[in-house]
Amino acid sequence: MAPKVLVSDELSETAVQIFRDRGIDVDYLPQLGKDKDALAAVIGRYDGLAIRSATKVTEKLLARANSLRVVGRAGIGVDNVDIPAASRQGVIVMNTPFGNSITTAEHAIAMMFAVARQIPEANASTHAGKWEKSRFMGVELFNKTLGVIGAGNIGGIVCDRALGLKMRVLAYDPFLGEDRARQLGVTKVELDDLLARADFITLHVPLTDKTRNILSAGAIARCKPGVRIINCARGGLVDEVALAAALTSGHVAGAAFDVFAEEPARDSPLFNLPNVVVTPHLGAATTEAQENVAQQVAQQMADYLLTGAVQNALNMPSVTAEEAAVMGPWVRLAGHLGAFVGQMTDEPIKAINVLYDGSVGDMNLAALNCATIAGIMQATNPAVNMVSAPVLARERGIQISTTRQEKTGVFDAYIKLTVVTGKRERSVAGTCFSDGKPRFIQIKGINIDAEVGRHMLYTTNNDVPGIIGTLGTTMGQNGVNIANFTLGRSGVGKDAIAILYLDQPLDQKVVDTLEATGLFQQVKPLQFDVA
Repeated sequence: MAPKVLVSDELSETAVQIFRDRGIDVDYLPQLGKDKDALAAVIGRYDGLAIRSATKVTEKLLARANSLRVVGRAGIGVDNVDIPAASRQGVIVMNTPFGNSITTAEHAIAMMFAVARQIPEANASTHAGKWEKSRFMGVELFNKTLGVIGAGNIGGIVCDRALGLKMRVLAYDPFLGEDRARQLGVTKVELDDLLARADFITLHVPLTDKTRNILSAGAIARCKPGVRIINCARGGLVDEVALAAALTSGHVAGAAFDVFAEEPARDSPLFNLPNVVVTPHLGAATTEAQENVAQQVAQQMADYLLTGAVQNALNMPSVTAEEAAVMGPWVRLAGHLGAFVGQMTDEPIKAINVLYDGSVGDMNLAALNCATIAGIMQATNPAVNMVSAPVLARERGIQISTTRQEKTGVFDAYIKLTVVTGKRERSVAGTCFSDGKPRFIQIKGINIDAEVGRHMLYTTNNDVPGIIGTLGTTMGQNGVNIANFTLGRSGVGKDAIAILYLDQPLDQKVVDTLEATGLFQQVKPLQFDVA
């Protein structure tokens, strides 16, 4: 059955057609974005939801979205999506951070020109029949110093364009490496140095607890007198009241803002001040950008629903289509290892340790970790998936560690999972052979070669005669067919394990019968999703 997607905001016909061309059943109902009750009434039918900014994906809506697997936002901002609630429900949230990068960067450059030459005021004056040539004395950008706060994707494009204008560029970004700074051709500095030296300052960072009011009253006071400030990133990065005061005093010569602390901005301390240019959040408002992000979100959602590829997700590690194809068997293995330990563990888990040996260590370990944790958590909560499992683990205070090491044994690669509780450690290891089938290769420190079956029985015992006979006789007496049998032991007369592959789930009375023999230390029916 084809995945089903709802488009609840305005999206181009080209983007909608991408879903159809990929074999996805899509309903284009943009009127639902502004009708939360109507949206809630139908959301349970869909695997995917494509939105812009009108649709509000709230916890209440998500509670009705029983089949939803992915929300795709055509654009960068996801303020209209409750990401924690989506994560708890196992819904991937994607955005399109690169489709409007050039457009937003160009808007920042345009705003910088506008405030440097007072173009909006001069335009209004001239339209009014005035000829105030001497009133609008501007400044050149040539040879001026631009301070860029945030040199990521958009900020990097702004740096490139500013260098083309022969400006000197300073960049403040804690995540900017020296090599990347050299590639951009900018000078990496601390924030106070940037404030003291920049003739123009432009911001290109997300709004977080660390960046909120990054240009506070104190920071503005430390700016070079006569600075001009441009914000086309997010409202709330600049203290608008403090900036208005600095503009009025003349400490700041001009400002250009496309974003505001409260939007829609009906009123702002910056309105109606001289040499302040304001626009209504137009950073991404070009025909090209809107088409780019629409097509990008359609492709990303289709890739995920059809191949499992995850791009630009905000609550899940990204997995390319190529990685998904190569990693598929290893993701299944990670899930099976987790499922084994999860079904075997009855007490609260304190720590999860995952060891990646050999070539698997070069894969996307974040995604493999998610699959492992999901396998563990599904033993007690089948609704958990790769998105929600890490959230659940964090909420339970479980410590998660990952180790990567070079090839150490006979296998080219393997994964070893160890779970720590207050009473014991339990470990299991597995690998994938060339046939792509996951296999258990070690349980309880005992080497084995066991494929993963849908219905299995795991037992531990001392290595004594009669175990195989007891297992076979008990299964036969209860009408349970054994499809296969795997044994392992640590040594003659020492610890031993048995794995039975069964054609049906095991009834509890069979488990009780085996336990009553006194031959087994542990008797555990297991089930795995091997579809």
